[in-house]
Amino acid sequence: MFHDIPRAIEERMRCLVSMDEKDRLDGTPAARRLRQIPPETGKFIALLAATAPQGTYLEIGTSAGYSTLWLTLACREVGRKLVTFEVLEEKARLAEETFKAAGVEEFVKLVAGDAREHLYAYKGISFCFLDAEKEVYHDCYEKTVPNLVRGGLLVADNASTHKEVLTPMLDRALSDERVDALIVPIGSGVLVCRKL
Repeated sequence: MFHDIPRAIEERMRCLVSMDEKDRLDGTPAARRLRQIPPETGKFIALLAATAPQGTYLEIGTSAGYSTLWLTLACREVGRKLVTFEVLEEKARLAEETFKAAGVEEFVKLVAGDAREHLYAYKGISFCFLDAEKEVYHDCYEKTVPNLVRGGLLVADNASTHKEVLTPMLDRALSDERVDALIVPIGSGVLVCRKL
């Protein structure tokens, strides 16, 4: 999976990393920045997705599609498709450009809109990556966990760096008897929940 990343994906990843670095340095307002995961988190979520049971793959919070590209590596490996949600039109357009430039359109379905308005329609979820505005995490968690298949994974970024705002959701996940959960100290901290 990591030894044969297609050149188009690698090039688009480098482009997005460069855009993200520029955003962080030039004072771009937080809501407009790409705010991407680091590469080690990308590899981690791709490994998790590649080992998830049969079912639907979801991503909540596409941004420009950097994390999506990591997840498409898993999709290519196991023959699945990822449904990804982005609420901001500007970022959804940029994500579409990313998927076209990287040649991964066959592995991704982009839904422009608030995932919370669509999650009810997705049953049999085997993998969900959550990296959106932190205020929606708890609601997304509660709407996703009931629809996870046995052994399905819900993975949420920023569990360490945004712990204060995420505490209610993190406490819920870590004590939720429907899942086994832990926070992995990689990148910004990653909550991993496995449905029992």
